[in-house]
Amino acid sequence: MTCCWQIDSVAGPLLLVGEPGRLQAIHFMATPGAAGPQADWQRDAAPFAAAIRQLDEYSAGQRRDFDLALDLQGTPFQLQVWRALRAIPYGRTISYGELAARIGQPGGSRAVGAANHANPLPIVVPCHRVIGADGSMTGFGGGIGIKRRLLQFEVDQVEPGEFRLEPAVS
Repeated sequence: MTCCWQIDSVAGPLLLVGEPGRLQAIHFMATPGAAGPQADWQRDAAPFAAAIRQLDEYSAGQRRDFDLALDLQGTPFQLQVWRALRAIPYGRTISYGELAARIGQPGGSRAVGAANHANPLPIVVPCHRVIGADGSMTGFGGGIGIKRRLLQFEVDQVEPGEFRLEPAVS
């Protein structure tokens, strides 16, 4: 049985989707054309208690990494990219090309971009931390405005003396 629950976050309203004990998707509800819950989904917060708590902590600036039971379904390449995304530190960015090189696919920046676009669990699997080689805010399923908001939020949370986002988010 697929369950769903909507929460508020630093990125705006999010729809959590999954089966009991397994978070499968996060949808940005403020994105134009965002699909809402399907008619056969059960609205229930209980299966998402840990996700709700951790996303609330993230939105309060109290959490940098997530420890959730995820049900990521994708190709072996997508799964490899999504694992690498989870290794990008909070408040930092890398380019698509750098991410491709990290997974042993130099020259695979377009494929990495496609895998990022297919990421079903944004924020938890932080695809927003990947930017263009020139520092530009490129493609994001939630829209560039939400990507910019998430990056700026993270930069604002880092302690003095910690790393800073380069180039600066404007």
